Amino acid sequence: MADREPVFSAVSSNAHHLYTSLQCIGFAPRATVQITPDGIRFSVEESRVVQGLAFLDKALFSSYTFNPPVVTTDAVNDNDDSPQGTYHPCFEISLSALLETLKIFGANDPTSSGPGTNRATSVQPSNPATSSAFTAPTLLLDRSCTLQYFQDGSPLSITLSETGVKTTCELTTYEPEVDGDADMDIPLQRDAIIMKIIMRSAWLHNAITELGATSPTILKISASALEEPFFALSGSGGPFSESTVEFSVEQQHSSNSGGGPRPYHKVLADDGSSRARAKRAKLAPTVTETFLVSPPSSMDSRIVQNYRFALIQKASRAMAAASKVSIRGDRQGVLSLQFMIDFDNSGGASGSTRTGGGGGIGAAVTFVDFRFVPLLDEDEGEGAGDDLR
Repeated sequence: MADREPVFSAVSSNAHHLYTSLQCIGFAPRATVQITPDGIRFSVEESRVVQGLAFLDKALFSSYTFNPPVVTTDAVNDNDDSPQGTYHPCFEISLSALLETLKIFGANDPTSSGPGTNRATSVQPSNPATSSAFTAPTLLLDRSCTLQYFQDGSPLSITLSETGVKTTCELTTYEPEVDGDADMDIPLQRDAIIMKIIMRSAWLHNAITELGATSPTILKISASALEEPFFALSGSGGPFSESTVEFSVEQQHSSNSGGGPRPYHKVLADDGSSRARAKRAKLAPTVTETFLVSPPSSMDSRIVQNYRFALIQKASRAMAAASKVSIRGDRQGVLSLQFMIDFDNSGGASGSTRTGGGGGIGAAVTFVDFRFVPLLDEDEGEGAGDDLR
């Protein structure tokens, strides 16, 4: 295919950016890929109850070329909303093979192996500002990555170049099981959002890690704009006691000895103690940048939803790598965790503020979105619910 102009070609001067973003959704062996003029969309899902979406913006690449072939109207996918006469190629690839390819010059990621890879505790960074779940000394800047896709049915070509050594891998592409990405997404009703909370991703990661110590099976999310606790996460159903993490309004680091600020406190459900609560100066946890809760009348003043804890843990890598997280819920109970990942000039995802432009050189930012289907009451004792409220 050397004499044929590819439909898509992109060059990244930092393969670790791509690896880090895709590793966040690496809980499934296959991914659905859609190439668009603005970037590449990767989607994975498991049993239609959890979905991970990673969008590699063209700003992550130093060069990005998309030349979709002109096709007849009847050949355009019925579900494709692209302009008439063009289409956005959509196919499936082995995500695990792609991740192995992107780190082919590097040492194995220590967090990608072992029996506890999908537990939050396995990706807990000792210092989020200096290390992350993806820290690997050999995954450095001096490695370029070229992606090419020539035509429908052709393999996805990945060429890695480092210090004069080039390696080219061709990944087999497959027809997607469902035509069109819209039908594959877990639906989040953006016009019916009843909860939106933006906070540092590290706080959510630490809370999930603490709750995971009791091996719960169910995660309960509780939020209210009128009464305490304003935002709380509870783990239950495991062999140990139920535990709760409450995000507080007042700053508690003055009484916290060692370990830095602690913006929440953990409560064991069976401790039998009653604690007087101080009056809050504002009805929002201190750690949140945005706290909007507007439950429907059927929920009174509090939003309460249950999710399978093991599914939430699949977002642990993204929690550890991201700087911020947007927690959204709609009337159906679908939960969206959207993570913003900042890449610093050294190629790491340190959770720092974005300080430069994209273009594959210097600092850049990408977004990873997880969506979860809630548990129905009758599903809590059996497994993840397959239906929405």
